[in-house]
Amino acid sequence: MKNIKWLKPLLMAPAIVAVLVIGGKYLNLQDRLNDALGWIKDLGPAGMGVFALLYIVACVFFIPGSLLTLGAGAIYGVVTGSILVSVSSTLGATAAFLVGRYFARNWIAHKIEGNARFSAIDQAVADEGWKIVGLTRLSPIFSFNLLNYAYGLTRVSLKEYILASWIGMMPGTVMYVYIGSLAGDLTSLGANTAEAPSGAQWTINMVAFIATVLVTVYVTKIAKKALAEKIDE
Repeated sequence: MKNIKWLKPLLMAPAIVAVLVIGGKYLNLQDRLNDALGWIKDLGPAGMGVFALLYIVACVFFIPGSLLTLGAGAIYGVVTGSILVSVSSTLGATAAFLVGRYFARNWIAHKIEGNARFSAIDQAVADEGWKIVGLTRLSPIFSFNLLNYAYGLTRVSLKEYILASWIGMMPGTVMYVYIGSLAGDLTSLGANTAEAPSGAQWTINMVAFIATVLVTVYVTKIAKKALAEKIDE
């Protein structure tokens, strides 16, 4: 019976995301995601498994994962939250990649038809493979969710795709999780506010936050430049 209690919330996760997708047009999606994060927090250790499933299905259904990433920081802290989001986002990106490669090729091809950026990426992937995947993961000019599917149509191998995606998404993941950890509670995420810690702790948090942003911006700038040079070629 104990195992069943742990299994039940895991099985309910896809259903929750399906409801979010269907009701997103009529309900405030941010509030619904906040509610789901609150439920996950109350589940204890089992919540990590539910969070991972929510993130994976969100990737497949084009639901922005930024609030989920922030929520991981608020619930689990920087280290555990970063690891959880990194694993979840990589699994979600891989699931969308496989759907794009084997089940939705015509639909994805129509979506990216005539898009010069994706045409250039396809050619670049043929030459450089995982390097181009990693660069586009670092660069914010490409849609994360659409890119997951689009890579399924390219010649990149599954192994290269998973490794490059995991590495390329890491800087942004850590930054968003850190921002979420500053909020301290899930209600602050929805309002984009957080109670300021006092004294030295506030100073340390701000310095670490600024350093994280600067590193991420710097890495992104390098990625955009390298990608632009490759596309120009």
